[in-house]
Amino acid sequence: MTARLLLAGGAVAAGLVGGGIAHELSLVGVHQGYAPEQPVAFSHKLHAGENQIACLYCHFGATTSRHAGIPPAGVCMNCHGLLQRETVDIARLKEAVAQNRPIEWIKVHNLPDFVYFNHSQHVLGAVACQQCHGPVESMVRVRQDMPLTMGWCLDCHRRSGVTPSETRSVASHGSAVAVAFADTAHARPEAHQPERPRPGLDCGKCHY
Repeated sequence: MTARLLLAGGAVAAGLVGGGIAHELSLVGVHQGYAPEQPVAFSHKLHAGENQIACLYCHFGATTSRHAGIPPAGVCMNCHGLLQRETVDIARLKEAVAQNRPIEWIKVHNLPDFVYFNHSQHVLGAVACQQCHGPVESMVRVRQDMPLTMGWCLDCHRRSGVTPSETRSVASHGSAVAVAFADTAHARPEAHQPERPRPGLDCGKCHY
């Protein structure tokens, strides 16, 4: 009886340790909560929250480009060239502009090199910035609020899908694998309106 209890206890302990290791490995490359200190303490809470500056005023590239882009300091000076308020960080900004020196911002949201992500497709698809970036308008220092994992993206695509999908089975090493294909042959918008990008589950959309 004692030997059986020891074996059972050992199996449970091994399972817990294995589960813990598997959990830690699943978080490799996930930087949720990452919030580096920036060279200039820019507060999104002040600008996007209290002053209600639209995200796309500064990150204008998000409407037409794969990248949202970090706004050049000249965009900041559209306001700070007129405002009288002075702080240490505003002085750093003005000094960089006067010296024609770019501010070395630290990128917060990073995806693996093998992932293709296009901001403009999501913006045109009416995806709110907060869906991926969290409540940025409340952040004094920007952090990665969401996990940005493949499973997290696919869950959003499944919830946001506006067209039915069909599934077919293909042979792969002797087993049937279900592959989803978005049906885009119908429900087209009016001809005078640009077609909104549709979320899909096709692997080649993000990995090609």
